[in-house]
Amino acid sequence: MSRVRDWLSLVKFSHSIFALPFALQGAWLASGGVPAWHVLAWVVVCAVAARTAAMAFNRWLDQDLDASNPRTASREIPSGKLRSGAVFGLVLISSGAFIAASFALNPLCGKLSPLVLGVLLSYSAFKRFSWLAHAVLGLALGIAPLGAWLAVQGDFQGNWSIVVWLAAAVLLWVAGFDLIYACQDAEHDAEAGLHSVPARFGIARALWLSRAFHLGAVVCLVMCALTADRGAIYLGAIGLSALLLAWEQSLVRADDLSKVDMAFFTLNGWVGVALFLGLALDLWVYAPSEIS
Repeated sequence: MSRVRDWLSLVKFSHSIFALPFALQGAWLASGGVPAWHVLAWVVVCAVAARTAAMAFNRWLDQDLDASNPRTASREIPSGKLRSGAVFGLVLISSGAFIAASFALNPLCGKLSPLVLGVLLSYSAFKRFSWLAHAVLGLALGIAPLGAWLAVQGDFQGNWSIVVWLAAAVLLWVAGFDLIYACQDAEHDAEAGLHSVPARFGIARALWLSRAFHLGAVVCLVMCALTADRGAIYLGAIGLSALLLAWEQSLVRADDLSKVDMAFFTLNGWVGVALFLGLALDLWVYAPSEIS
């Protein structure tokens, strides 16, 4: 059980809640309600496999950087709990599972899966040469609702503006909370030559940019709801999410990062859950609009 916990901790399996609710929203919007169960099952497999591959690759590639950072030195590879080669093996297995599950959805998803995987894995390397890495991480999670929409639709037909607004919201939301998280390592990143916004422009500016991103995410969510002609329940969930994001931003200051864990892990998890439950209930209560 200890070894199992080490593997789950390596990929932060419990944090799948960040991406999965948005993939489910993409599927619900494309279906106008609950999608076919076999499609839903493969969407979940794709989301979990893709995130596992990306997280394992990040830990494998960053093992030396993690070892040099006091905050991350206790992670599984630097601490010797897991072997580097075994972690890379998990990357290969998870990547294969993602591609196979994508083909199980439909041929188009299968053909696009290697490209998607390339984006997901690129974040870990991107931060070594550009401070835009935060946006790349946002893009990696923003693909989730797009992929789920395509899994249900099976082609590029339909009103894609609905899910594009949702994907844009995810991109800005993730980039915003990643900026908060990166503030913890601003000094280490600067010394290690890593390119993050806090390391290059300072923590105060990074936090202001995070607030702007989260405001933009709320605007995109509202546009998604309006484009999809959703009802008061989903709009209410968006309002609740906006309050959670405002609370998240209030917990961190340039001179006090002691509450980053609550801001990053707890509140962001509730944002995704609130939005998915709000959309699912909205589509159940109100007749779905024509979206194809």
